[in-house]
Amino acid sequence: MPTPTDENEILGWFDELSNWERWGTDDRLGTLNHLTPAKRIQSTALVKEGFSVSCSWDIKTGQQPGATVESQRYMLSTGLGLDEPDRQNLFGAGRAGAAQEYIGMVFHGLDVTHLDSLAHLFWDGKMYGGAPASLVSDRQGALKHDVLALSEGVITRGVLLDIPRLRGRDVLDADDYVYPEDLEAAEQAAGLKLEPGDVLLVRTGEGFSRIQEKKNYNANKPRSGYQAACLPWLHERGIAMIGSDVAQDVSPSGYKNVSMPIHMVGIVAMGLWLIDNCQLEDLAKTCAELGRWEFQFMLAPIRFQGVTGSPVNPLAIF
Repeated sequence: MPTPTDENEILGWFDELSNWERWGTDDRLGTLNHLTPAKRIQSTALVKEGFSVSCSWDIKTGQQPGATVESQRYMLSTGLGLDEPDRQNLFGAGRAGAAQEYIGMVFHGLDVTHLDSLAHLFWDGKMYGGAPASLVSDRQGALKHDVLALSEGVITRGVLLDIPRLRGRDVLDADDYVYPEDLEAAEQAAGLKLEPGDVLLVRTGEGFSRIQEKKNYNANKPRSGYQAACLPWLHERGIAMIGSDVAQDVSPSGYKNVSMPIHMVGIVAMGLWLIDNCQLEDLAKTCAELGRWEFQFMLAPIRFQGVTGSPVNPLAIF
């Protein structure tokens, strides 16, 4: 069994794995620079069956496991009481009616499937590329590295590596971390190799627990995930974006200063985009049934200026 990386080595990775200015001084894409037009075109050849699988959880109102603040939906106009004489109708008087609502949420957390932009985390007062953290303010949000960098979306090859399947289990134990050796063993089992520009989705089986335990599920319990040792591997392979059925990092990480190394080194130093809290159970079942673990991957965030991420519905297209 591999041993966890020493924290001093992780601290050195902020420099050793840095992509600052690798793609220019005003780079906004980070590791998504690995995703080329040729890579997008190549991914279309993976669409053979003609159906898609969602990798997202439903967003629900009320307190949810792992939610920072419960998601809100306020109905402004509904289908109730349309015949009441004093009812205000969006279309005025007449036979037509309409529904309208307000929605609000804190998507960063352990509940909502969401994308982290490069403005989400800071280290030593800086964002990716050296931009000062003060460029994210209460009035204007993120003036740099907001989610609009992905306005055109992401289309590429996606690969699912199912680590519990390698173990013959449904879900990894909290202290059963995912190391580069596990990623390579899963590659070999799937008969493929990750390449620059790919999106890597790693299943720990945490979604299985969430489904089985329902309202009793505790998202704040210790959980498996990418061990910090995966960072040089992701850097070397040129992975464009990673996702998992957890918030990427082992929790708790066991480190004092770099409490979330995948997030901190990944986002700030490497410019690595993250998709937290994916629902990968349906995808794992589909991949097992088809006997293939690669697919066309699509994702697009909400085009909301100044926002440091977005709830998303990643799609695997077969």
